Amino acid sequence: MGAAGSKLEKALGDQFPEGERYFGLENFGNTCYCNSVLQALYFCAPFREQLLEYYANSKNTGDAEENLLTCLADLFTQISSQKKKTGVIAPKRFVQRLKKQNELFRSYMHQDAHEFLNFLLNELVDILEKEAQAVKSEPETSSPPEKTANGPKHAQANGVSKEPLVTWVHKNFQGILTNETRCLQCETVTARDETFFDLSLDIEQNSSITSCLKNFSSTETLNAEDKFFCDKCCSLQEAQKRMKIKKPPHILVIHLKRFKYIEQLGRYKKLSYRVVFPLELKLSNTVEDADIEYSLFAVVVHVGSGPNHGHYVSLVKSHNHWLFFDDENVEMIDESAVQTFFGSTQEYSSNTDHGKHGAEVRLHLVRELFMILVSLVGCWGSRSKIANGVTGVRSSYFSDVHVCRMQVSILSHGILVGLAMISTRLPCES
Repeated sequence: MGAAGSKLEKALGDQFPEGERYFGLENFGNTCYCNSVLQALYFCAPFREQLLEYYANSKNTGDAEENLLTCLADLFTQISSQKKKTGVIAPKRFVQRLKKQNELFRSYMHQDAHEFLNFLLNELVDILEKEAQAVKSEPETSSPPEKTANGPKHAQANGVSKEPLVTWVHKNFQGILTNETRCLQCETVTARDETFFDLSLDIEQNSSITSCLKNFSSTETLNAEDKFFCDKCCSLQEAQKRMKIKKPPHILVIHLKRFKYIEQLGRYKKLSYRVVFPLELKLSNTVEDADIEYSLFAVVVHVGSGPNHGHYVSLVKSHNHWLFFDDENVEMIDESAVQTFFGSTQEYSSNTDHGKHGAEVRLHLVRELFMILVSLVGCWGSRSKIANGVTGVRSSYFSDVHVCRMQVSILSHGILVGLAMISTRLPCES
């Protein structure tokens, strides 16, 4: 990336952020799914800062055994401590550990970026919880752990239940949904809470993230064979059900369900619907009915015509500059170019793999910290806290990123770009 790195440094000039590093990640055959997510996480400032702090503390103790968390912390430390401002780093140790940890990622088939993100965050949580429990088991060495509100409870050996520990991963990405069901006979409302690390949204043609979120929280009537058993009525009754966000996370991850199983075809079809997403998002479907504002800081995009092949890239906002990350390549792009990832306005035929296709996109949202002081999962970031950045597509895919338009989505190599998120684990070429 020598020439590309020099080009990026030249493009930023005196505006190159002090202390920041923009490094591409080497692709080991099919690891674009991993690289694109890692870039989005690296430019999530709270997550990066806490991971680097963890690395410094574990290095001081000197007794930390290798796991996915230590490998990730080591990778982020390598990037942040580079003397050069730009370049390429090979995340070999992290990828090897990932494959050792989960056999699903050992093949050279196309992998799912959404599945990788879910696995990674949950694995980090498991490691941190085990370490916290190990420290707590040492007599008089730690203070009582912080509790998670409305979280699932675990039983101890003596039969006393306790709530799970709250890690810094929870504080950044975990939110709480509440499922409200109202009996239409007695008007009793039953609420059930559940935690989430991301929101998976159904999409429609020519829609927006805002409308998808509204549909996610729309009221559903339970009747006929789907009647609700009301404890107060002691019988099955018609009811109304809706899902609302009780506690938004600081970093909100939105996953667009771009693949749909078509029973007549016996396979998945990629939905290349045009879904508009804003640079600033107001979240209104909350329990408090108060608008919560987020700023977009990262988008993970899947470039390809179908569910079984393609390539992942990411767009990241860093210090008011948008960057395009495509494995080893890093380029600076205009903010207006982000709109080219909304998706195609034309839908391809259900019985062919040719035509107009959209790419898949992961939106990361970070809540405005001055408005909401709770955790949020997503691809938008808080203006005051999150370091924004953009990842992009290989230069071979676009002769000129700035002239790419979704209306003309057939690129020089026949690859189409759009907006989408993978909802199932399917193969992909890098």
